[in-house]
Amino acid sequence: MEKRDMGDVDEDPLAELASRLRTLRVQRGLQIGGLQQRTGLGRTTVSQALNGQTLPSEATLVALAKALGTDVEPLLALRNAASPVPQARRNYPQLVARRATRLKPQPSFEERYLRYVAERHSQLTVVGLDLSRPERARWPLDAAYLSLELAERPEDWLAGNEEANRPSIVVKRAEHALANCRRVLLRGLAGSGKTTLLQWLAVATARDELPEELAGWRGRVPFVLPLRTLVRRGPLPEPHDFLSAVGAPLAASQPEGWADAVLDRGEALVLVDGIDEVPQEHRGATRDWLEQLLAAYKDARFVVTTRPSAVPEGWLSSSHFTELSVRPMSSADTGVFVHRWHTAARHGSTTEAERAQLHDLETALQVTVRAQRDLAQLSSTPLMCALICALHRDRRGHLPHSRMELYEAALSMLLVRRDLERSIDDPEGIQLTEHQNVQLLQRLAYWLIRNRQTEMERATALALIGDALPAMQAVAEQGTSDQVLTHLVGRSGLLRQPTVDTIDFVHRTFQDYLGAKAAIEAHDFPLLVNNAHDDQWEDVVRMAVAHARPAESADLLRRLIQRGDAETEHRSRLHLLAAASLQYATEIEPAVRELVEQHARVLMPPRSPEEATGLAALGPGILDLLPGPEDLEYDEVGAVIQTAATIGGDHAYAFLRNFTQSLTSAPVPYELVNGWDNFESIPYAQDILLPVKDHITLFVKTNDQHNALQVLKPILDVNFREAFTDEEILEHLSPEHTQRLRIDAGSLLTDLQFVHRLPALRELTLSECSQLTHVDGLAGLPLTSLGLLRFPDEVSFEALAFLPKLTELALYTRLPWDSLEDMPAPPGLTDLRLVRTIDASLEGISKWQLLENLIINSGPTPAEWREISSLPNLTDLVISEFDLAQATPMPNVTHLQLSPIDADAQLHLVPDIFPNLKSVLVHCRNALPDIIDVTPLTQIEGVHISLQYANSVVGLEEFDADAIHRYPRPRYTGA
Repeated sequence: MEKRDMGDVDEDPLAELASRLRTLRVQRGLQIGGLQQRTGLGRTTVSQALNGQTLPSEATLVALAKALGTDVEPLLALRNAASPVPQARRNYPQLVARRATRLKPQPSFEERYLRYVAERHSQLTVVGLDLSRPERARWPLDAAYLSLELAERPEDWLAGNEEANRPSIVVKRAEHALANCRRVLLRGLAGSGKTTLLQWLAVATARDELPEELAGWRGRVPFVLPLRTLVRRGPLPEPHDFLSAVGAPLAASQPEGWADAVLDRGEALVLVDGIDEVPQEHRGATRDWLEQLLAAYKDARFVVTTRPSAVPEGWLSSSHFTELSVRPMSSADTGVFVHRWHTAARHGSTTEAERAQLHDLETALQVTVRAQRDLAQLSSTPLMCALICALHRDRRGHLPHSRMELYEAALSMLLVRRDLERSIDDPEGIQLTEHQNVQLLQRLAYWLIRNRQTEMERATALALIGDALPAMQAVAEQGTSDQVLTHLVGRSGLLRQPTVDTIDFVHRTFQDYLGAKAAIEAHDFPLLVNNAHDDQWEDVVRMAVAHARPAESADLLRRLIQRGDAETEHRSRLHLLAAASLQYATEIEPAVRELVEQHARVLMPPRSPEEATGLAALGPGILDLLPGPEDLEYDEVGAVIQTAATIGGDHAYAFLRNFTQSLTSAPVPYELVNGWDNFESIPYAQDILLPVKDHITLFVKTNDQHNALQVLKPILDVNFREAFTDEEILEHLSPEHTQRLRIDAGSLLTDLQFVHRLPALRELTLSECSQLTHVDGLAGLPLTSLGLLRFPDEVSFEALAFLPKLTELALYTRLPWDSLEDMPAPPGLTDLRLVRTIDASLEGISKWQLLENLIINSGPTPAEWREISSLPNLTDLVISEFDLAQATPMPNVTHLQLSPIDADAQLHLVPDIFPNLKSVLVHCRNALPDIIDVTPLTQIEGVHISLQYANSVVGLEEFDADAIHRYPRPRYTGA
């Protein structure tokens, strides 16, 4: 493409930019999927850039230009020409030449605050990027940010599914997963990118640069509230203190009542980072603080982050929070991250030779990460991947093999080696050996751990170093404690100074590593064991086992087992922690290993997704303890598959292949398909999915999985979990055979006429079809089941009247009618599912007289209860957020499912309202506290009771053992 003179700006530069990109794509013979793979960008980002829907970022254009083999400068020139004049509210004030006769308009406080947020959070710390100058190890957020995958258990399948005790997991890119949420609890491991996601949300919101998927989040004012800072400063702040609590310099000029007004108007985006940074005994108070904010400001958006084990599932469900979990980076994500890390490093390079060397190192590392499964597992979080990139560069292509070796090498690299190699001998007048650095940093880390903090006053750090200097004469002779601390912050690459008066570690992982080393050197085994049940100490204990000498690690593991044996409440957690720590020990006595594994076997086989996740964390060694499918109970088969699939690697692949060949029961667990993400797509499809393909729903998320569909033809049942075009969806489907189709990310669909090319299709679910204004393309189809989820507001659903064979309808989206009376669904419906967000009255539901199954995820009014009770054929009812005190008796209902959101499931009212029940299921995941009394159900003769996630049950002794089923099934030591 020729470079054009940008003096003549196109009439519509954005349209011209999109046109050039489309032309280049056609010339290169690339599909959108292929372009996505080459760039590492999201499918929606690529599609929007080519369609001219939104202005692409500079980083997007750089990636597209590289993939298309063209000069990026003309594209960037068009982008600059297309950039809108910044809106005064959201973007920086436009810089204009000062004129003597005209005063520059003064920005409002809100404009100044948004500008501050955008600047304050606009850079990421990229570990190891510039080892000689840690302060330069930063990179613009828009170039470095990687949209990770988030997993969700959708509320629609928590209730009313025949396998509700084995809920499906939906995985989406962050912007898709967040799109329809107002309140989010985000779970993720250390270094998984939680804080970076909040940072990106804050900056993109402040600059008004949120992507199209998050259009509903635009126009808000972000408040970034790191709990690590807030809890150290005393009581959690009220809105008028948000800015001062985080040390924002604009706090003093904040207008009276401004924060309250922003929140009250529903224009705030409150980003609360790090529930796990709050000591366990104070988390209840933190939840109370959140719930008070939620009660006062119902329309504000909230995102709260935590490590997975810090709070139980459903911790904020009563406040209608959607729980999302950060997934490990896929191999494709890892490749993108490695490329961006090296791009950032090249940007800071001063010579062409260094840039060429970085290019060669990137190429080699991309190959190594793909080829070595152990390394791929280590690089599954942004933090670990950045460490690997830095070490690979520092060691000129040679890498450690284990996690602890990686940390040790990273510390050595960050503390000393780079300065020595670059002849930076005496920075800031202080010269410390690696050992001296470590001793001082350990002292700070261990204080933070013992005091359950992740941030300390600078004065405290000075006092700790001052206490150490008399015993470190060689250091004391070089300077004061203030000078030494300044050196550690400026040169170690491990400490930061977030504000003038605070100190913290660049990442919690380094704090835990150094603190564990200090605990072992201090022989604080009782302290480690006594705190081992606390999630803030889990990583510390594991790393302590790694630091310990053989006799010490054996002693520590025995103590963990002994405490677990003595304390029923913490038994599983402590025994699992001991088993997880085995892989950290360099050398372990055979008798101690056998003791730990013997106690781990009591937790075998896993019986729930949570148990599977815990076992998978133990690493590949646990595979030898997993049983085959023979004689497994119904709730164990899927959990065993999930454990092996999560671990990944050749050993796990062989286990799953043998496991599948021995499967005789139906249906096939969905975990077998979910595991597809963790292995190469085509071999997994051939070896593991092909034998059972007619009994499963295929989950397609990546281009590789899409291409692998060709070996699984004919396709009967498929779920597309990422955005694909209609032609890509149809490519491998069979008109004569495909009966069930679910599209979870329909953002690339512009109409639904393509569905007519699947005449055998009977069941269809569509979600997030953001470009659709109607569903008229479905009219006349012989569908028997239809699900419409998360559609844009004001979409026309009039085509529902022209689906004569429809018997099952699920609506999980806002409806354009005031009540169901106006909904034109055919009269033959037997199954109706409605979520709380339909925003319509249930009035009129009685016109579907054939209804047998009804799912309602919101509490009916007394009038709605009466109308529901008039349905003559209704036998199955599923309901959440209910008040049975308003209900009308329903003698026809024989199967009832309840999902309470608080401690009162109102079971004492069930016998009078539903006197003829044959079964009742109570799902307690969202009920806190999760205690349930089933005694009132003794009044219903012969009723079968299922209890899900009820940790404490009263009245069990009143029923025969086979009358009550619990999920997960309780474990008893020795059982």
